[in-house]
Amino acid sequence: MKAQRAAAPRPPRVRARTTSIAAFVVLAALIPTTASASGTQEIEVELPYVCTLPSGQLPATVRVSAEFPERAGAGEAFSPSGVTTAVQLPAEAVADLTARGAAEVRAATRLEVGVAQNAATAKATWRGGAEPVALPESGPLTLVSKGDVPSVAGRSDGDLTFSAGTLSIDLALDAADPATANPAATRPAANGPGSLTVGCALAEDAPGQGLLATVPVDAGGSPSPGGSPSPSGPDGASRSPDREARGQGQQEERQGDRSPEVLETVPGAAADRDDVPPCRYDEQHPPTDVSLDAYVTGYANVNKMKGAAYLPPSCLLIEQGLPVNGPPDPEHIIFDTVSYANFHYQERKQTPPFQSTFLSFDFAPVKATMVLEQTGPIRIDSRIKLRLSDFTTVTDTYVRAPLVLHVTHLEVNGTPLDVGSGCRTETSLTSVDPDPANHPGDHLVLYGRGEQILGQDATGYLLLSGGALSGETSIPAFTGCGTDGEDLDRLLTASVSGPGNHVKQVQGQTCAIAAPVFPTPETPGQCTEDLQPYEIPVAER
Repeated sequence: MKAQRAAAPRPPRVRARTTSIAAFVVLAALIPTTASASGTQEIEVELPYVCTLPSGQLPATVRVSAEFPERAGAGEAFSPSGVTTAVQLPAEAVADLTARGAAEVRAATRLEVGVAQNAATAKATWRGGAEPVALPESGPLTLVSKGDVPSVAGRSDGDLTFSAGTLSIDLALDAADPATANPAATRPAANGPGSLTVGCALAEDAPGQGLLATVPVDAGGSPSPGGSPSPSGPDGASRSPDREARGQGQQEERQGDRSPEVLETVPGAAADRDDVPPCRYDEQHPPTDVSLDAYVTGYANVNKMKGAAYLPPSCLLIEQGLPVNGPPDPEHIIFDTVSYANFHYQERKQTPPFQSTFLSFDFAPVKATMVLEQTGPIRIDSRIKLRLSDFTTVTDTYVRAPLVLHVTHLEVNGTPLDVGSGCRTETSLTSVDPDPANHPGDHLVLYGRGEQILGQDATGYLLLSGGALSGETSIPAFTGCGTDGEDLDRLLTASVSGPGNHVKQVQGQTCAIAAPVFPTPETPGQCTEDLQPYEIPVAER
């Protein structure tokens, strides 16, 4: 650094201009730009539905908004982004909920989406979670859910269409204050209002039969690979009617080979083990009977820069909490667990340094190095609900992580720019917490939901098996950036800081230190021989 400063001094105006440009491109380096706005189509579709509640069938309005690419290539996987499902239930539905003693409701939605190309079809499930809302004293109830959705790839030339189908709404009901509770509630206050799943069907007069979006697919003059199997499982299976004849069955098998491919994860390659930091307990961090370790990786958007930064695999050391009885619910058995975790990198509670490279003004390469640093323990709250009617298990998990973003190094066209040793956000990344009374302070909140139907593999996120977690965060103002009187705080803050930044992280399968599962020819492994996580997850956008 000192050797660089030995160069001849620049005139003040030139130096100031170069510093300003460098500060601007720092932010571009933090978040490499993604597809331009001109390459996307924004959709917002309003559809009529009929929902079944305790009082009977009631009309509802569902609004779906998302961003799709304008075009895609055959075999090219893409995932609709910014997916929001807003459900408006009528006043009669509110009366049903208040009659159960509820004053507040939290919703999770599952929208079946039909994906079709030419004569071939597949299905995807769009899942979303909503913030808790108070039941209105009069009028309709609006629930707004957001979440990540599976990726889709068309296999040949032709329009790829997305159409809304059946909607399921899982409602977690919170009780009213006993002093103000509805005296006509149909459930005793001691049991609480419990939960309710509302099934909704697309109305017969829905415009376009529920059409949401159309994405043209171009094979680029070459046929897509044949024989690729259609996805299987509850969220990605292509549904075929019962075959009436052998010839019809063969035709449907060929159609399955052409069906759009629905992927729960975006195709990608896991990092090589030599390229990820060690992830194991040691003498300074001895394990306990409930110790787990796992890798986590993902992307974080910066709204102002319209792009995303890649977080490479980072090590988490986790102390799994023991389950305790949750609130009483006549329709479920409920357990709550509280676990704690820390990043672990070279004996520090932080991620490894990660770099982003950007080409400023199409000619000046800029490289920034950053870390995420903990300011307190990471808390993981999970609620496990076993439905007594069919033994389906649903787990809702909230991860609360107090993390500051620390910029450690910057190079512009190969020349280091000294940002100082203390260039970081003033406070932790912040999110709107669904339970601020019990979880005050600044922290990032990520949410994941896992579901396991009896006899089938689990889907979504579970602490032990991992999965995708997502959330939205505000980036605080920067402080301590720049040296020798060059204050870069305002420029960084103006270019990056602000709300509405989507975060998606993928946790891999954990390794349970006290009961390790090693790979065999018949079963996948969970731990390496030296008790590190066997799985290195792949980041998803």
